[in-house]
Amino acid sequence: MVTDDSQNSEYILVVGLGVTGLSVVRFLHKQQKNIVVIDSRNNPPGLNELENEFPDVSVYLGEFDEAVFMGATQIVVSPGVTLKEPVIQHAITQGVDVVGDIELFAQQVSAPVIAVTGSNGKSTVISLLGEMARSAGINAVVGGNIGVPALEIINTNADLYILELSSFQLESLHSLKPVAAAVLNVSPDHMDRYESYDEYIETKKRVYNACKVAVVNRDDKRVTEMQTGQNFISGFTLNEPAHGDFGLREFNGEIWLCKGGHQLVPEKSLKISGTHNLSNALAALALGEAASISMQDMLVALKSFTGLEHRTQWVAEKNHVTWVNDSKGTNVGATLAAITGIQVKNKLILIAGGIAKDADFMPLRSAVCENVRTVVLIGKDAPQIENVLQGCVPVFYAKDMADAVHIAADLSHPDDTVLLSPACASFDMFDSYEHRGEMFVKEIKDLQ
Repeated sequence: MVTDDSQNSEYILVVGLGVTGLSVVRFLHKQQKNIVVIDSRNNPPGLNELENEFPDVSVYLGEFDEAVFMGATQIVVSPGVTLKEPVIQHAITQGVDVVGDIELFAQQVSAPVIAVTGSNGKSTVISLLGEMARSAGINAVVGGNIGVPALEIINTNADLYILELSSFQLESLHSLKPVAAAVLNVSPDHMDRYESYDEYIETKKRVYNACKVAVVNRDDKRVTEMQTGQNFISGFTLNEPAHGDFGLREFNGEIWLCKGGHQLVPEKSLKISGTHNLSNALAALALGEAASISMQDMLVALKSFTGLEHRTQWVAEKNHVTWVNDSKGTNVGATLAAITGIQVKNKLILIAGGIAKDADFMPLRSAVCENVRTVVLIGKDAPQIENVLQGCVPVFYAKDMADAVHIAADLSHPDDTVLLSPACASFDMFDSYEHRGEMFVKEIKDLQ
């Protein structure tokens, strides 16, 4: 613990350090606010940076001290900390203002905002939207849950903000009024945080609060059932679209992305592949149109978009085997989309496992049985995946990523595809999903 005189005056309490907590401290410091930081971890990420940049800020580590919470005039909670923490709940009942970084962002900016959430596809959609906006000459700034904290992208020259929002960030959001918002899809995730799947869905639904245009996935029953409260609703679907919606139609034997009955661009002209990416592209077009981005400029950007690292990313072809990095597949829905969405010549070898987050892996079973030759498991909760795959496909265990890659290489047949799509979080073995993907790529390059 580091102390100063902050407890003798009014202060704002930042709960949880890490990337987001540090961004909040920087933002509040620029506003000359008195800041105190508290974190239940003894050595949280970002601590060294905090002490170097802000040596006078009080820091409390370890078990939460309720007195520190009750002395705050405002509490800013990082996404990794649940509002259900008893000390936070007590502060709320005592009238303390409790917000998150996105709420601070919403209170600060005046430019239009596109807000995107969903269990899967968020990063791809907002990255594509950023390219679309820039193609149209719009000074668009992309951030949020994608890696650059929202408070660090505030720019007085911005024409448009494009935010990826997690369910954690939506829990404490009240003031955002997006020009367009979307829940791309929902599948069970973070069940270690929420009491039920319904609670998780209700949290995702908050992105639609006060938005001008609600963009809805017509193929996702739980999304279409959301009562958005908006008069302006735009939809997207992988089927033939209704008038005003975006979807797919066949013309002369070719699949086209369309708006209603109007042809926009043929699927074969896109650099991204897979049905999940077609859904992402259609969602981006619907959101971009709602934000008044030129359709012509959006289509130019779409045709040149190659996708994201760690998201069904082609890595290499070695010995007639293709290797694909989908390390960002951190939940069952993402891995299911990868297994069923990517185009393969033969069968898949799936590398999966990590921290389950109380997930139900049963939805993977039928897709694995149909598309996968062998599964190689890594990580803490690998046995949970094996349990649902019994009698389906052979399962092998690997001690680390190098071992997993070598096992997959040995078990693969000509024209197979090895897919890293863990369906789990990475923090048992890696610093992040990016680190996990980077290690996968490294081991592939080292293969003889």
